[in-house]
Amino acid sequence: MKIWDPQDLAKHFGTMTAILERISTLSVSGQQLRRLPKLLEEGFPKMPGTVKESDVPQLFREPYIQAGYRPTGQHWRYYFFSLFQKHNEVVNVWTHLLAALAVLLRFNVFAEAEELSLEVQSLPLFLFVLSSVTYLTCSLLAHLLQSKSEMFHYTFYFVDYVGVSVYQYGSALAHFYYSSDQAWYDKFWLFFLPAAAFCGWLSCAGCCYAKYRYRRPYPIMRKVCQVIPAGLAFVLDISPVAHRVVMCHLEGCEETAAWYHTFQILFFLVSAYFFSCPVPEKYFPGSCDIVGHAHQIFHAFLAICTLSQQEAIFLDYKNRQDIFRRRHGPLSVILSCGSFFGLVACSAVTAHLLQRRIRVELTIKES
Repeated sequence: MKIWDPQDLAKHFGTMTAILERISTLSVSGQQLRRLPKLLEEGFPKMPGTVKESDVPQLFREPYIQAGYRPTGQHWRYYFFSLFQKHNEVVNVWTHLLAALAVLLRFNVFAEAEELSLEVQSLPLFLFVLSSVTYLTCSLLAHLLQSKSEMFHYTFYFVDYVGVSVYQYGSALAHFYYSSDQAWYDKFWLFFLPAAAFCGWLSCAGCCYAKYRYRRPYPIMRKVCQVIPAGLAFVLDISPVAHRVVMCHLEGCEETAAWYHTFQILFFLVSAYFFSCPVPEKYFPGSCDIVGHAHQIFHAFLAICTLSQQEAIFLDYKNRQDIFRRRHGPLSVILSCGSFFGLVACSAVTAHLLQRRIRVELTIKES
């Protein structure tokens, strides 16, 4: 039997003590990690809790959504920090915030790989990415900040509608210059972009007017004013891609870009369904207040649609440069890209004019 020397025992005892202290430290660290969410929550300013639909004005209520509303009239800090609060708009905000970041990161990777620079051939591509980030940013700001007051509710949603029209025309530019096949181009090249610009503006005007004209509970005409102009813009903007996708699949499609365009169309159609129909909350009132209602699903599918579209356009830009050079001169590209900013101005002016009318009506109402 081994007899332990007192010095060895002391040495081993010291080692055991150090190990136990280390384990104790890890245990404390684990407890701190478990408390981390609460610590983060405590680190933010104290914020009011969410309220039921009966506690907010009629304007802010959504059909079949019974709770999770943020109170109106709070400090701006509250609405910005509500990005980290559980409420019925938070998924709408995060889906488009993450999508905007994904668009920018993916574009950065592509730009570095292709050594992209701002030149005539890449102008429509830059405008497409700009339009995608614009509509996603306008959307997330609208859902994040619209609860401040009735005036800001209208203002931020009008900004959202401007973002949608910008994205529609940015998509039309990219589809026209990079994605259209020759048979479609020969028939529609002359009037496609002017018609796309008009439909983009009409989409913004229709949505702004519907928001201005109709009050909750909304009549069916509100959806008509929103969906028909936006639908016309989509049908026109997607036509170069749809023609190419159909022809490709009829011939046994092997183009990767065409498959991405196919997914883009499918994801958009699914998103349009959830935009138009309050499903599933219609069948489960109060159960989808925070997560799972139709507008959130619409946001998610629209974000995936945009990312799929971006991949397709990147592939088309990379693989179809000879077609671009053969069809388009520098002047025509510059003029059509300049019209992009004309559309932005027209849509912004339209939204501003209706916003001023809203301001007058609210002022009269308050007085």
